[in-house]
Amino acid sequence: MHFKPTVWQPIAVVLSAVNLVAVGFAAAAAEPVHATVHVGLALGLGLWAQRLRGRTGAGPGDLEAGLEALELEVGRLHEELSETQERMDFAERLMAQGQEARRLESDR
Repeated sequence: MHFKPTVWQPIAVVLSAVNLVAVGFAAAAAEPVHATVHVGLALGLGLWAQRLRGRTGAGPGDLEAGLEALELEVGRLHEELSETQERMDFAERLMAQGQEARRLESDR
């Protein structure tokens, strides 16, 4: 059996996209480590898909532009994850305040 990049490249792209979607689900479930693993998988699979594409004529400028775009995307994902964690902390504080208020009312 022979390894065929033309078959594996679209598979790697799809798996990368699935992991990007999974980042959102893991972040929404307040699981930052889980979300980070999915970010790593998405990046790794995306890079692998790009390598399988066989960009033979790519120059250093193309590589730098791709790396810069990747860094921007990772930065954006990091900001979204931080914002999600802040919202989760806020919701937890509100829930704790509500529980405290109910406890105080029941003590009366």
